[in-house]
This record gives sequence, structure tokens and C-alpha cells, in this order.
Amino acid sequence: MRWIAVLTLVALAACGADGEPETFGNVGVSIGPGGITPTATIGASDGPFSVTVGF
Repeated sequence: MRWIAVLTLVALAACGADGEPETFGNVGVSIGPGGITPTATIGASDGPFSVTVGF
């Protein structure tokens, strides 16, 4: 019976039923020897897991 509870919690976490993931973004400017370069980062996190993409 215990494994059913564990599988239920895993399924809820996997589908996002425990809450929406938090999204975040960041923009900036880098200045270096090659000139000025714009930067951008977007991502989402849900508990201990995080996904980030930088441009």
C-alpha cells in the first residue's frame, strides 16, 4: 500500500498538480574587448528542479 502513495506523489509532482512552476527572466549588457553584447536569460523552477536558457 505504501508504494501506491509514493507513485501518487510522483505523478502529482510530474504533472504540476502540486503548484505551478515559477518562471524568471533576466536581461543585461556585457562590456568586453569585443564590444557591447546584450544578454538574456529565461527559466523555470519547481522545487529543487530548475531549467535555464541563456541567449
